[in-house]
Amino acid sequence: MGSLKGKIALVTGASRGAGRGIALELGKAGATVYVTGRSVKGKSTNDWPGTIDDTVGQIEASGGKGIPIQCDHTKDKETESVVDQIHEEQGKLDILVNNVWGAHDLSIEPAPFWDLPLQHWDTMFTAGVRAQLATNHFAIPLLRKNEKALIFHTTFWDDDKYTGHFYYDLAKNALTRMAYGLSIELKRDNITVLAVSPGWMRTELVLKHHDSDEEHWHESDELKKTESPLYIGRGIVALASDPNIMEKNGQVLRVGELAKEYRFTDIDGRWIPPFKI
Repeated sequence: MGSLKGKIALVTGASRGAGRGIALELGKAGATVYVTGRSVKGKSTNDWPGTIDDTVGQIEASGGKGIPIQCDHTKDKETESVVDQIHEEQGKLDILVNNVWGAHDLSIEPAPFWDLPLQHWDTMFTAGVRAQLATNHFAIPLLRKNEKALIFHTTFWDDDKYTGHFYYDLAKNALTRMAYGLSIELKRDNITVLAVSPGWMRTELVLKHHDSDEEHWHESDELKKTESPLYIGRGIVALASDPNIMEKNGQVLRVGELAKEYRFTDIDGRWIPPFKI
């Protein structure tokens, strides 16, 4: 606790899953964390477990400071308003974690591209790729005011292997490429941009799908190789605390490799290797 004391962070899509895990670990490390998402107390998207208020409650319970802002990142005015609020309240932004992802609204179906509905484009590109791009668009002018800053994109990557789902593969590669392009454009501003790839996370929705919970997941053979959402959170904190992070600028990094390099484990004490397709 304290390695990121004084830092201001924004984590998008943090009602649940990776966003929640990242926000919680940043808060534990001392950052003030702005948490965005559509789900708020009493009104959760699709009645899924988790809201931005729950995430902030967990940050505060661990001794950190979190600030929830309801935001649908497909609406540019709402995204711009989030950045404006951070500017007014803090005067700066040190860490941006682009994690918003709309594809949960439509299940990933194991079918060839031509048999899939075109709605997959909207959930993965409009509510995923474009939403992250728009957040960058509004946040970068504030990030550039710092002597140095960080942008992270959560993605999925395994040595450029095909993921098996056309739209998902295309969207995740777009996010990885976005991070690379921005790393070149923002290097002169001393802003490091990285893509970070977790493995198979034991998110609230994964546990719900398997009729399990955080106390009983180890009883399922299918879930034994999963990692908690806090594993990627610990990876983000390790990177954000690294004074030489610019040496990694533009790279896509897997959480299992970060755990080995920075010597951290998941919440159950395990080192979980990088996910392989």
